[in-house]
Amino acid sequence: MTSEERTSLRRMACKIRMGIIEGTYNAKSGHPGGSLSAADMITYLYFRHMRVDPQNPRWQERDRFVLSKGHAAPALYAALAHRGFFPVEEIKSLRHIGSRLQGHPNMLSVPGVDMSTGSLGQGVSSACGMAIGAKKLNLPSRVYTILGDGEIEEGQVWEAFMFANYYKLDNLVVMIDNNNLQIDGPITEVMSPYPIEEKLSAFGFFVQTIDGHDFDAMETALARAQQEKGRPSAIVLKTVKGKGVSFMENEVDWHGKGPNQEEYNRAMEELSNALREMEAE
Repeated sequence: MTSEERTSLRRMACKIRMGIIEGTYNAKSGHPGGSLSAADMITYLYFRHMRVDPQNPRWQERDRFVLSKGHAAPALYAALAHRGFFPVEEIKSLRHIGSRLQGHPNMLSVPGVDMSTGSLGQGVSSACGMAIGAKKLNLPSRVYTILGDGEIEEGQVWEAFMFANYYKLDNLVVMIDNNNLQIDGPITEVMSPYPIEEKLSAFGFFVQTIDGHDFDAMETALARAQQEKGRPSAIVLKTVKGKGVSFMENEVDWHGKGPNQEEYNRAMEELSNALREMEAE
């Protein structure tokens, strides 16, 4: 990856973070913390890695993305909007009555959404179904899914992991957004899923752990996952909840609330300044 390509991704990730704040502010609700922690990986997938076509959202041979942690919908919506699936201005309609951008992704109304998610634990099962379906149809499609580290406390997740290994779904990449916080506090105090890597390995996955905000690390890890044959891949993303907005970082309170006017102004000022600095590079 060239420095210009890396800077372009950083700029887009900043715009997506601005979309997250814009959406949750206008909704007066939502989940900014986990959306911000996942923003960099979602940026990388949609703006460098995945084969998708905004002009043909249902293209059969496209790669699929399942946001298993469906409450991070603001990040997905911002990425889809900037990728050209629908107007960026529509982000402001998040969670409004009559808006297609509801609190969790809806594949029946939002162009580019591959699976309706929200009930934690179920998205990864859908991703497994997509992966095995692509194999049976001899499609080149690869399937990517992001789960929360709190989400993997759900038993259904591990059933899906067992399924992925049994059917040798080497076209599936499971990513864990390991920001260490869930709605009730640190994951170690709620129901610790650690050691995550060892458990995934025991379930038959090829496992990598990376800095979930490092685009070069993402490129290397996803390329390595694509080379793996005969077993599914997992990437544990070490992230910061609320990443990119100083007063939201590592603060569990920002798991599920929208910013007020003052907080919105402060967050947007920080992100706008960061974007200007990147554009000057």
